[in-house]
Amino acid sequence: MSGRGIRPAATATVAAAVVVALGCLVALAACVAPVTAPPGQAASPSPGQPVVAFYGDSYTRGTGASSPERRWSTIIASDRGWFEFNPSVDGLGFVNNRGFGGAGDDLVEKIVEHEPPPDLVIVTMGLNDNFSMPARADDIEAAIDADLSRLREELPDAHLVVVEPFWYTDERPESVERIIGWVEAAAAEVGADYIAGASRWLEGHPEWMAADIIHPNDDGYAEIARRMDAELDRLGL
Repeated sequence: MSGRGIRPAATATVAAAVVVALGCLVALAACVAPVTAPPGQAASPSPGQPVVAFYGDSYTRGTGASSPERRWSTIIASDRGWFEFNPSVDGLGFVNNRGFGGAGDDLVEKIVEHEPPPDLVIVTMGLNDNFSMPARADDIEAAIDADLSRLREELPDAHLVVVEPFWYTDERPESVERIIGWVEAAAAEVGADYIAGASRWLEGHPEWMAADIIHPNDDGYAEIARRMDAELDRLGL
Protein backbone atom coordinates (compact mmCIF):
# COMPACT_ATOMS: atom_id res chain seq x y z
CA MET A 1 0.00 0.00 0.00
CA SER A 2 2.23 2.81 -1.19
CA GLY A 3 1.16 6.32 -2.21
CA ARG A 4 -1.58 6.17 -4.84
CA GLY A 5 -3.74 8.81 -6.45
CA ILE A 6 -7.50 8.63 -6.56
CA ARG A 7 -9.25 7.56 -9.69
CA PRO A 8 -12.48 9.69 -10.01
CA ALA A 9 -17.37 6.49 -4.71
CA ALA A 10 -33.92 -9.51 18.98
CA THR A 11 -33.19 -11.05 21.49
CA ALA A 12 -33.42 -9.89 25.11
CA THR A 13 -29.65 -10.14 25.36
CA VAL A 14 -29.21 -7.84 22.43
CA ALA A 15 -31.78 -5.41 23.79
CA ALA A 16 -29.93 -5.20 27.10
CA ALA A 17 -26.62 -4.69 25.35
CA VAL A 18 -28.09 -1.90 23.26
CA VAL A 19 -29.32 -0.05 26.36
CA VAL A 20 -25.89 -0.25 27.97
CA ALA A 21 -24.13 0.79 24.78
CA LEU A 22 -26.47 3.72 24.24
CA GLY A 23 -25.56 5.19 27.60
CA CYS A 24 -21.86 4.78 26.90
CA LEU A 25 -22.04 6.28 23.42
CA VAL A 26 -24.11 9.28 24.47
CA ALA A 27 -21.62 9.99 27.28
CA LEU A 28 -18.72 9.75 24.85
CA ALA A 29 -20.41 12.05 22.37
CA ALA A 30 -20.71 14.65 25.08
CA CYS A 31 -17.06 14.79 26.06
CA VAL A 32 -14.76 13.64 23.24
CA ALA A 33 -13.70 16.03 20.50
CA PRO A 34 -12.91 14.96 16.94
CA VAL A 35 -9.32 14.48 15.82
CA THR A 36 -9.61 15.84 12.30
CA ALA A 37 -5.98 15.18 11.36
CA PRO A 38 -3.31 12.84 12.71
CA PRO A 39 -0.33 14.29 14.58
CA GLY A 40 2.41 15.31 12.22
CA GLN A 41 0.20 15.92 9.19
CA ALA A 42 0.81 19.25 7.47
CA ALA A 43 -1.81 21.96 7.83
CA SER A 44 -2.65 21.73 4.13
CA PRO A 45 -2.08 19.13 1.41
CA SER A 46 0.99 19.25 -0.78
CA PRO A 47 0.48 19.92 -4.51
CA GLY A 48 -1.25 16.95 -6.11
CA GLN A 49 -1.84 15.16 -2.80
CA PRO A 50 -5.31 13.56 -2.71
CA VAL A 51 -7.62 14.98 -0.05
CA VAL A 52 -9.80 12.35 1.61
CA ALA A 53 -12.68 13.14 3.98
CA PHE A 54 -14.10 10.58 6.39
CA TYR A 55 -17.71 10.88 7.55
CA GLY A 56 -18.21 8.61 10.54
CA ASP A 57 -18.68 7.96 14.22
CA SER A 58 -16.41 6.69 17.00
CA TYR A 59 -15.25 3.74 14.88
CA THR A 60 -13.82 6.20 12.36
CA ARG A 61 -12.69 8.75 14.93
CA GLY A 62 -10.56 5.94 16.39
CA THR A 63 -12.00 5.71 19.90
CA GLY A 64 -10.39 2.77 21.70
CA ALA A 65 -7.08 3.07 19.84
CA SER A 66 -3.95 3.91 21.82
CA SER A 67 -3.29 6.93 19.57
CA PRO A 68 -4.81 8.53 16.45
CA GLU A 69 -2.07 6.96 14.31
CA ARG A 70 -3.56 3.54 15.14
CA ARG A 71 -7.06 4.23 13.84
CA TRP A 72 -7.94 2.64 10.51
CA SER A 73 -8.49 5.91 8.63
CA THR A 74 -5.02 7.20 9.47
CA ILE A 75 -3.39 3.85 8.69
CA ILE A 76 -4.77 3.75 5.17
CA ALA A 77 -4.34 7.50 4.56
CA SER A 78 -0.70 7.36 5.61
CA ASP A 79 0.03 4.26 3.55
CA ARG A 80 -1.60 5.73 0.45
CA GLY A 81 -0.15 9.22 0.74
CA TRP A 82 -3.52 10.86 1.31
CA PHE A 83 -4.25 14.10 3.17
CA GLU A 84 -6.73 13.05 5.86
CA PHE A 85 -9.67 15.18 6.95
CA ASN A 86 -11.54 13.24 9.62
CA PRO A 87 -14.12 15.20 11.64
CA SER A 88 -15.83 11.99 12.85
CA VAL A 89 -17.56 12.22 16.25
CA ASP A 90 -18.33 9.64 18.92
CA GLY A 91 -21.98 8.67 19.19
CA LEU A 92 -22.93 10.22 15.86
CA GLY A 93 -25.53 8.75 13.56
CA PHE A 94 -27.47 9.86 10.54
CA VAL A 95 -30.02 10.93 13.20
CA ASN A 96 -28.46 10.17 16.59
CA ASN A 97 -26.71 13.14 18.23
CA ARG A 98 -27.06 15.12 15.02
CA GLY A 99 -26.37 18.78 15.67
CA PHE A 100 -25.06 17.98 19.16
CA GLY A 101 -22.40 20.67 18.93
CA GLY A 102 -24.77 23.33 17.65
CA ALA A 103 -24.77 25.36 14.46
CA GLY A 104 -21.73 24.90 12.27
CA ASP A 105 -20.81 21.51 13.71
CA ASP A 106 -22.63 19.31 11.21
CA LEU A 107 -20.11 16.93 9.65
CA VAL A 108 -21.63 16.97 6.17
CA GLU A 109 -21.40 20.77 6.25
CA LYS A 110 -17.75 20.61 7.28
CA ILE A 111 -16.93 18.13 4.53
CA VAL A 112 -18.63 20.00 1.68
CA GLU A 113 -17.05 23.29 2.82
CA HIS A 114 -13.54 21.88 3.23
CA GLU A 115 -10.84 23.65 1.26
CA PRO A 116 -9.50 22.27 -0.92
CA PRO A 117 -12.56 20.15 -1.76
CA PRO A 118 -12.14 16.42 -1.03
CA ASP A 119 -11.18 14.15 -3.90
CA LEU A 120 -12.70 11.20 -2.05
CA VAL A 121 -15.34 10.94 0.68
CA ILE A 122 -15.65 7.72 2.69
CA VAL A 123 -18.93 7.34 4.60
CA THR A 124 -19.03 4.91 7.54
CA MET A 125 -22.21 5.91 9.33
CA GLY A 126 -25.22 4.08 10.75
CA LEU A 127 -24.12 2.08 13.82
CA ASN A 128 -25.51 4.53 16.38
CA ASP A 129 -28.86 4.87 14.64
CA ASN A 130 -29.68 1.34 15.81
CA PHE A 131 -30.23 2.87 19.24
CA SER A 132 -33.14 4.92 17.87
CA MET A 133 -34.85 2.02 16.15
CA PRO A 134 -37.66 1.40 15.47
CA ALA A 135 -39.09 4.65 16.84
CA ARG A 136 -37.21 6.86 14.37
CA ALA A 137 -37.02 4.49 11.42
CA ASP A 138 -38.57 6.94 8.96
CA ASP A 139 -36.29 9.76 10.10
CA ILE A 140 -33.20 7.58 9.78
CA GLU A 141 -34.03 6.41 6.28
CA ALA A 142 -34.74 9.98 5.17
CA ALA A 143 -31.53 11.29 6.74
CA ILE A 144 -29.44 8.65 4.96
CA ASP A 145 -30.92 9.70 1.63
CA ALA A 146 -30.44 13.39 2.42
CA ASP A 147 -26.81 13.11 3.52
CA LEU A 148 -25.67 11.04 0.57
CA SER A 149 -27.61 13.20 -1.89
CA ARG A 150 -26.02 16.35 -0.49
CA LEU A 151 -22.51 14.92 -0.66
CA ARG A 152 -23.09 13.94 -4.28
CA GLU A 153 -24.70 17.24 -5.28
CA GLU A 154 -22.25 19.57 -3.53
CA LEU A 155 -19.10 17.57 -4.30
CA PRO A 156 -19.82 16.45 -7.86
CA ASP A 157 -16.17 15.81 -8.67
CA ALA A 158 -15.45 13.73 -5.56
CA HIS A 159 -15.37 9.95 -5.57
CA LEU A 160 -17.96 8.77 -3.03
CA VAL A 161 -17.51 5.47 -1.19
CA VAL A 162 -20.19 4.27 1.23
CA VAL A 163 -19.30 1.52 3.69
CA GLU A 164 -21.78 -0.90 5.25
CA PRO A 165 -22.34 0.37 8.82
CA PHE A 166 -20.04 -1.19 11.40
CA TRP A 167 -21.44 -3.30 14.26
CA TYR A 168 -19.78 -4.35 17.51
CA THR A 169 -21.37 -7.58 18.85
CA ASP A 170 -21.85 -11.03 17.38
CA GLU A 171 -25.57 -10.78 18.20
CA ARG A 172 -27.42 -8.48 15.82
CA PRO A 173 -30.81 -6.84 16.38
CA GLU A 174 -33.11 -6.73 13.37
CA SER A 175 -32.40 -3.02 13.02
CA VAL A 176 -28.83 -3.70 11.86
CA GLU A 177 -29.98 -5.30 8.61
CA ARG A 178 -32.69 -2.69 8.06
CA ILE A 179 -30.23 0.19 8.31
CA ILE A 180 -27.69 -1.64 6.15
CA GLY A 181 -30.38 -2.02 3.49
CA TRP A 182 -31.23 1.68 3.58
CA VAL A 183 -27.57 2.69 3.34
CA GLU A 184 -26.90 0.36 0.42
CA ALA A 185 -29.99 1.56 -1.46
CA ALA A 186 -29.11 5.22 -0.92
CA ALA A 187 -25.55 4.61 -2.11
CA ALA A 188 -26.85 3.05 -5.31
CA GLU A 189 -29.26 5.95 -5.82
CA VAL A 190 -26.42 8.50 -5.88
CA GLY A 191 -24.02 6.31 -7.83
CA ALA A 192 -21.58 5.78 -4.97
CA ASP A 193 -19.30 2.77 -4.66
CA TYR A 194 -20.45 0.46 -1.86
CA ILE A 195 -18.37 -1.72 0.45
CA ALA A 196 -20.39 -4.61 1.87
CA GLY A 197 -19.68 -6.82 4.86
CA ALA A 198 -18.10 -4.29 7.23
CA SER A 199 -20.63 -5.01 9.99
CA ARG A 200 -19.03 -8.46 10.39
CA TRP A 201 -15.35 -7.57 10.13
CA LEU A 202 -14.82 -7.86 13.91
CA GLU A 203 -17.29 -10.69 14.46
CA GLY A 204 -16.04 -13.60 16.56
CA HIS A 205 -12.95 -11.78 17.81
CA PRO A 206 -13.45 -10.34 21.31
CA GLU A 207 -9.67 -9.93 21.54
CA TRP A 208 -9.97 -7.13 18.97
CA MET A 209 -12.14 -5.02 21.28
CA ALA A 210 -11.01 -2.37 23.76
CA ALA A 211 -11.70 -2.56 27.49
CA ASP A 212 -15.10 -0.88 27.04
CA ILE A 213 -16.22 -3.86 24.86
CA ILE A 214 -17.76 -1.36 22.45
CA HIS A 215 -14.87 0.00 20.40
CA PRO A 216 -11.97 -1.74 18.65
CA ASN A 217 -8.50 -1.75 20.17
CA ASP A 218 -5.31 -1.30 18.13
CA ASP A 219 -5.57 -4.85 16.77
CA GLY A 220 -9.19 -4.30 15.85
CA TYR A 221 -8.42 -1.11 13.98
CA ALA A 222 -5.53 -2.85 12.21
CA GLU A 223 -8.00 -5.50 11.03
CA ILE A 224 -10.47 -2.86 9.83
CA ALA A 225 -7.61 -1.15 7.97
CA ARG A 226 -6.60 -4.44 6.36
CA ARG A 227 -10.12 -5.19 5.20
CA MET A 228 -10.74 -1.61 4.07
CA ASP A 229 -7.47 -1.58 2.15
CA ALA A 230 -8.47 -4.70 0.24
CA GLU A 231 -11.86 -3.20 -0.62
CA LEU A 232 -10.32 0.05 -1.78
CA ASP A 233 -7.88 -1.92 -3.96
CA ARG A 234 -10.88 -3.71 -5.44
CA LEU A 235 -12.40 -0.34 -6.31
CA GLY A 236 -9.15 0.85 -7.85
CA LEU A 237 -8.53 3.53 -5.25
